[in-house]
Amino acid sequence: MDILLGIVAIAVILGIAFLMSNDRKNINYTGVIVMLVAQLITTLVMFKTEVGRTIIDGVSWVFNKLIKYGSAGVDFVLGGIAVNDGATVFFFNVLLLIIFFATILSVLTYLKILPFIIKYIGQFISYITGLPKVESFNAVNSIFFGQSEAILAIKSQFSHLSENRLYIVSASAMGSVSASIVGAYINILPAEFVLVALPLNMFSALIVASLISPVKVSKEEDHVDIHEVSNANSFFEAMGNGALDGGKIALIVAAMLIAFIASLDLVNAVFSSLFNGFTLQEALGYVLAPIGLLMGIPAGEVIDAGAIMGTKIVTNEFVAMLQFKDMVPSVSEKTVGIVTVFLTSFANFSSIGIIAGTVQGIDPDKGRKVSGFGMKLLIGATLGSMLSATMAGLFL
Repeated sequence: MDILLGIVAIAVILGIAFLMSNDRKNINYTGVIVMLVAQLITTLVMFKTEVGRTIIDGVSWVFNKLIKYGSAGVDFVLGGIAVNDGATVFFFNVLLLIIFFATILSVLTYLKILPFIIKYIGQFISYITGLPKVESFNAVNSIFFGQSEAILAIKSQFSHLSENRLYIVSASAMGSVSASIVGAYINILPAEFVLVALPLNMFSALIVASLISPVKVSKEEDHVDIHEVSNANSFFEAMGNGALDGGKIALIVAAMLIAFIASLDLVNAVFSSLFNGFTLQEALGYVLAPIGLLMGIPAGEVIDAGAIMGTKIVTNEFVAMLQFKDMVPSVSEKTVGIVTVFLTSFANFSSIGIIAGTVQGIDPDKGRKVSGFGMKLLIGATLGSMLSATMAGLFL
């Protein structure tokens, strides 16, 4: 029964994307099917095979080791700060680890290890799906770098991007997360679901965006001249640049959490007074409950899970993850997996401004276009998150 509901959910998600399409005649159905199969194989291998479990355990081990090493740096600087009752401080124990992860990414980029991986995975995806090389490269790049950084990496190609191609590029950026903050996510929610979400969301963003904004590019136009190289002149400069970038990200996330959590409490207070104790999250839970049931969330947990998913859309993934963390012990593994995969993306209202602002800095005219289809972008990215979560639910 759960598998049947999951198939219905996938059909509904793809159907909505199809109805939103601005060029149904040119939809690359072969590419969509190939990517759906790739998602099914990825999820099957990761959740149901010994090979997949070994991969997840290995990657989790690497991240946990990095978290341990990063914590040593945080403890050296802040270890003397006393915290009452043994409580943990999110900024110290989670956000500041972003600095170390950003440093690792910067060094790997300087050593040309990441550029090599991204280039050839992108070429492989382009080959098997028929998608243009720029879009494929950007989708892979978005797994490792933040939405702004991924877009900046293809700025030399912006003159070749039609509005539909611009939509796909923006959707990949919004549907991804940055590897520099994956360690922070793993500190909050189960690592196996966070890690599986990375490739699933990459494919989901491309699937949904390819349906909404299909592209056809001639062989002459389908070229990519992107050099994802470090601006650093030495290994230690790369470390310094990464640390500074990580520090900025940590402070930005902290500032956004303060603003969003405080604003959410304010909205809930107003909402509760107007609707007799009914909160905004509860309302969002009921709105998202129907699709949550189709995605595979048990009926007894779907309202609370829908509230978390809705919170992520109107605030950001960190706010939702922190709220969901307290629910994890009391809900089923299936709900934990589905909701965690859904949360592991940048699909929220604030990302519209981040992406539009980044594009505006590269090309003002295209920045206005991104602002114009901002809501369509958010809907598409949210559908992508739902598709990834449904895929995970099929195998849980």
